Amino acid sequence: MLFLNRLVQITSILFIALFVAACGSSTSTGSGSGGTTPTTAPTSSTPVVKTASATVKGQSETILTNAQGLALYYLTADTPTKVACSGTCAGLWPPLLFSGTGSPTSATSLSGTLSVVTDANGQQVEYNGHPLYTYSKDTAPGQTNGEGFNGRWFVATPTLSGTSAPASTPTPSGY
Repeated sequence: MLFLNRLVQITSILFIALFVAACGSSTSTGSGSGGTTPTTAPTSSTPVVKTASATVKGQSETILTNAQGLALYYLTADTPTKVACSGTCAGLWPPLLFSGTGSPTSATSLSGTLSVVTDANGQQVEYNGHPLYTYSKDTAPGQTNGEGFNGRWFVATPTLSGTSAPASTPTPSGY
């Protein structure tokens, strides 16, 4: 009887330990079902941001891209200290996240400043105070399908500054 009692205790402890380990190792993007995972920038030795030519509203422009060449966007409702796009919104607009140490870098010289802000999405890359995102419906370099989306999403360019964002009325939801 003592042996059976010990066996039940040990089995219970093992079961609880496995359950805790399984629950503790799960990850979530907060994007809901069918979402896209956030774009994670490489470490600081690899450029996080690049520039490329793309057609935006029928005109060829130099835009900011991630390391894979996908267009980067900013949301006019964001501020340098608070993002308006997280959770389900971040599933449609994956944030450009930084996983390295130090500051993010660019493959080309930029007139503005790259920085990192810790927000609801993680360590998100900013350009001149604007948190950067990709658009899940851009599937190849050179696409700018998110330009002007809901009148609040715009392609980030090297000339983007804190005061050059298009006029808009910010709302709590960015998508």
